[in-house]
Formats: sequence, structure tokens, C-alpha cells
Amino acid sequence: MSPAPELSAEQAAVYDAIENTREHIFVTGRAGTGKSTLLNHLSWNTSKQIVICAPTGVAALNVGGQTIHSLFRLPIGLIADHDIEQNAELRKLLNTIDTLVIDEVSMVNADLLDAIDRSLRQARQRRNEAFGGVQVVLFGDPYQLAPVPGDPEERAYFRDHYRSMWFFDAHVWDDASLRILELAFIHRQSDAGFKEMLNAVRHGRVTAEIAGALNQAGARELPTDGGAITLATRNDTVARINKLELSRLPGTIKTAKADVTGDFGGRTFPADDALELKPGAQVMFLRNDSEQRWVNGSVGVVTRIRDTVFVELDGEEVEVQPAVWEKYKYSYSATTKELKKDIVAEFQQFPLRLAWAVTIHKSQGKTYDRAIVDLGSRVFSAGQTYVALSRITSLDGLYLSRPLRPADIIVDLDVRRFMSQATRVPAIQAETIAKS
Repeated sequence: MSPAPELSAEQAAVYDAIENTREHIFVTGRAGTGKSTLLNHLSWNTSKQIVICAPTGVAALNVGGQTIHSLFRLPIGLIADHDIEQNAELRKLLNTIDTLVIDEVSMVNADLLDAIDRSLRQARQRRNEAFGGVQVVLFGDPYQLAPVPGDPEERAYFRDHYRSMWFFDAHVWDDASLRILELAFIHRQSDAGFKEMLNAVRHGRVTAEIAGALNQAGARELPTDGGAITLATRNDTVARINKLELSRLPGTIKTAKADVTGDFGGRTFPADDALELKPGAQVMFLRNDSEQRWVNGSVGVVTRIRDTVFVELDGEEVEVQPAVWEKYKYSYSATTKELKKDIVAEFQQFPLRLAWAVTIHKSQGKTYDRAIVDLGSRVFSAGQTYVALSRITSLDGLYLSRPLRPADIIVDLDVRRFMSQATRVPAIQAETIAKS
């Protein structure tokens, strides 16, 4: 991860609110408003003792943090009122934190957030203070990603003990206030009409007129010249498309094996451990380039494969070297009395993935000029259609494999309740919060 670009006015205002207050803050906003850019800037520039974590291994890698379960040494599954075991090393670590940042918080269920609260109160011996006195900063958009339901027993537990599974219904909020700062300016799309359509999909307020406009635009003939990626609801659809398209190309498959050192904790790799390519393969970049030749989500075509891979991108051939993803672990340094952030594992692979198709879930955070949205027989979860459509920079780049139907527009009712009842502050006003 590299230092972030210069912040916009509203991003800078939110940064100041985080940096100059002790308030618990939820940073949210529509797709493309720059939440990741702000988080990257925070991690590089804060003067606080900050720890960044995320609910999944890949999400943690993307933000240079640690998974929640690994950081807090919590068991997988429901924690409920079970005792939380902590050794001296973990207690010292948790006592050093000024600010805890949780990315993709919409995937964190209420039980896990309450376990984080209990862990901090216990380790810091401040049992009557929410999060043990640590400032908690949450990033995410509940309109896009939801917590994953567990088995029937877990779902029954949540029905009995919580208003919903969502992080915002955790019991800790009975003892703490959460200020919502909402980024408003969308960097991904520039067309005001398309932005409004996407906002209607996000909130489940799609009129017949909006649906008609989306369907009319998306009904154009599917592109055959490459460069458009298919965003599909199902893994098997994606695997079938990529395998079929790769087999159609002449030549022999070349396989690049990843170099993995240290303990990655299972197979939560950020890229394929065995990447199969041929010249002519459509690929997507999985990292930003330090020389700004491509960004995470750029789509190109493999031209040559030597010791490195050459990809044609926007009419130019670029040479792609293997990239290294680093897995971090936080610890306490008795010498400096400060947090340490050590590299405990590395994954080296070309930052590429076959990209005739990708799941909508894995398209999260990506930007595409052209995409074929394949919703299959039905949409499986709330927000799925919004995530797919909001990856695309303009209405001109939208292709639909079938027309949108009313059943495709799903908004979680608990999210609608929380976001309508909560007191939200436009991010641009955050500067006044920091100074008050």
C-alpha cells in the first residue's frame, strides 16, 4: 500500500474529525466516493496509535491491516457471553491503541462487534466504558455488503438477542454514540443523470422511468471486441466463462505459481496461487501501479508471456512484474512502548486475474469503463444490483444480459431503518465537528 493522493475537501474534513476528536465515527457514502482513499491517507498520516482491521483476510490485506479474529484472538463463530481469553501480550497490545479502524464494517455482525467491545474493556480494565476508551472508526456502506448469515442455530440466536445481525444493532451502542459522516461527492461517475439512477437503485426507489432508462441503455448489442468484463452473481458462471474463453485462444496455457512465505492462515490469497494465462487473455489488474500506468480494476489483454507478462492497456503495451502482498500482525514493543506492525507473511504473484468475468462480490471497489451485468435467474442478496451497476463509470458502458426486473432491486429493511433514523452529517461539515 502506498501513500494516498491528495484528499478532496470533504475527505480532508472527515480526516480532521477522526484525527482531532475521540468520537466514534462511521464513515460511509455511496460507491465511488473515496472511502478507501481516505482510509489509506489516515493509515499513513495519523499521529495516533492506530490499528486497522477487517472481517476477512483479503479485506485486511487490501488495507494493510489484520483480520479482526486474528487481532483480538477471538474464536470463529458466535462468541455470545463466553469468556474471552487474553494473554499478557494481547493485553499490552490492546492497551496501546488510541484508535481502532474497522474496514468493511457492514460485514461485521453485532455479536462480533460486542466481542470487540468486551475485549477492549477487559484488557484495558475499563469495564464501564465503551470499547475500553478506544476511539472506534468504522468504514463501509451497508447498502453494498451485508454480514454473512450463519447456520440455523446462529440465526436463531440473533433473532433472540439482537434486533438484527447488523453491526449497528450491537449492544455496545446502548453505551456509546456513533456519529455518521457521509461522503457525498462521487469520483467514479461524472454524469449527473446516471448518479441519480444509481442512488435510486441504492435506496430501492427505482421508478418505471428509471428502470426503463437503465434497460434501454443496457439493451445494446453485447460487445465482441473484448474490453468489457462480465459481472455475474454466481461463482460457477464466472468460472465457466473464463475457462471457456481461455480455451478458445490458440497456444499453450502458461501457469505462474505464487511464491508464499510465512503463514497466510488458510487460502485467503489476494490473487490466484496458480495463474493460468495465454496471449490474448483478458485480464484485470488487482493492484494500483506505483507508476500510475494502471489502477486496481483496469482491464487489458495479455500480448506476450516471458519471465514477465506484457499487457495491452488503452492501446499501449505495459510490462507487468510480480507484486508482493504483505500480511501484517500488530504487536506491542516493550522497548518503545508503542505498537509495532510486523510482516508475518508475503504472497508474490502477478497482480492479474482472468477477467472475461468476475463475481459481483469480487468487483467490490473496482471501476470499469464497460461491463456486462449478468444477474442470472435472480439476485441473491440485498445491494447486489447496486454494487454491479455502480462499478461502471457511465451509462454508455452498461450492458445487460437481461432486463432489470423489480425483484432485482433489494434493499435490506434493517439498513433502511438505521440509515433513515440515524443522525447523518454531510462529510463536508465534519471540520466544524473537529473544531467544536
